[in-house]
Amino acid sequence: MSALLVGLTAVLTLAGCGVPPSDVIEAGAPASGMFSAGPKHAVPTAVPVYFLHNGDLKPYLRKISDPGDLGTLVRLLFDGPSASEAATTVTKLPHLTDAPTVAIGSDNILSVHLPKDVPPLSHLAMLQLACTVAHETALSAALSSDAPQDGASTAPPVGGQPSSPAYPSVRVLGDGWTMTQSDSECPDPVQP
Repeated sequence: MSALLVGLTAVLTLAGCGVPPSDVIEAGAPASGMFSAGPKHAVPTAVPVYFLHNGDLKPYLRKISDPGDLGTLVRLLFDGPSASEAATTVTKLPHLTDAPTVAIGSDNILSVHLPKDVPPLSHLAMLQLACTVAHETALSAALSSDAPQDGASTAPPVGGQPSSPAYPSVRVLGDGWTMTQSDSECPDPVQP
């Protein structure tokens, strides 16, 4: 109550001294300080995985929150065609009970370590892996180098082609076997 009386006394005193009342006077920029944007929520991106349609490699899009997450990309590829795609699409990759491990070697070749007891992959299965990885890394590089900071969509790179893949070869390591496949036999990349 005493604070109210002090405030009322101050107003009356100022009014009695000839100081005219006024509205709020704005000056300068609003107060600022440390700003935390909080966690960023990833926007799902459609990425191609390669399956076989009438014996030919064909890209099928999958949504992924981080296009640079090659482990998730490889897992999506090994998951095979969706139920709706299975009527016309096949995979030569085996069904895995455990997720493969993906690593990048000092030679800049992406390595996929398969669980135990997986037999060597066929040539078409190796191409599915090589094309998926090569085209996705090229797409990711194109999107990240051209991506605006506000998350808006981007235009395709100049010439309409994504940049060269970061990993033009994939090495698959199984239980007692190793195979390497380049992307030289892959179809043209999917446009972003």
